Amino acid sequence: MPISPAEVALDVLLGAGIGVLSGIVGIGGGLFIIPLLGVFFGLSQQRAQGTALVMVVPNVLLGLWRYARYRGFDARGAGLLALLAPFSTYVGARLATAAPSRALRVGFAAFLLALALFYGLRSRASEIRVDPDARIPPRIAVLLGLVGGFVSGVFGVGGSLLTVPLMTTLHAMGQATAQGMGLALVAPGTVVNLVVYGRAGNVDWVRGMALAVGGVATMPLGVAIAHRLPERALRAFFAVMALLGAVGLFLRR
Repeated sequence: MPISPAEVALDVLLGAGIGVLSGIVGIGGGLFIIPLLGVFFGLSQQRAQGTALVMVVPNVLLGLWRYARYRGFDARGAGLLALLAPFSTYVGARLATAAPSRALRVGFAAFLLALALFYGLRSRASEIRVDPDARIPPRIAVLLGLVGGFVSGVFGVGGSLLTVPLMTTLHAMGQATAQGMGLALVAPGTVVNLVVYGRAGNVDWVRGMALAVGGVATMPLGVAIAHRLPERALRAFFAVMALLGAVGLFLRR
């Protein structure tokens, strides 16, 4: 069903708000928009994920460019993540487009809930160790790229949500730096994802492009905020956003 000009304008405003939040947590916006598209717009889980990708692709590319300008970004590690992720993303996306919508939604909600609990506990730790010059060993980058890419394919987003806590925990990488690395992982895979979901007919292109226009306009503001927030506050914010997304998905009938 075609959407009205008023609905398009509302989608642009919604995308703008999500763009700021996406810049803060270092993702393309899928964490926020997928639950909203399902709960408030009535889209199936596959169509919500596919439509979100129209917004996620430009947001991820813009966010990666902005994060890469800050100190501590591991260009070599980011290159390995970006090179390997698309292969497993394709496999995950093919599986997701054939999966039952309810099972996919519940799985995504459980994934977000687990992340929220992990970050909630880590943000309350008495000491948070950060190495401003942390680098990812190549063998670890290969593993993260393949696993993170598969998760992105299954849920439409999520590869960076999985790999960011691993980088901050195992390699003492700062939250903001790890978020930039996570964007490198998902950048090429989001394009693959969008092609697969689009060919399966699971994309609302008009709504997705309206969301993308708003998101691109405000994403840089969110990135700037992220690099000014204290480490503990940034991790706590990440946890709260993941928890809200999980609750929204669980509440949907």
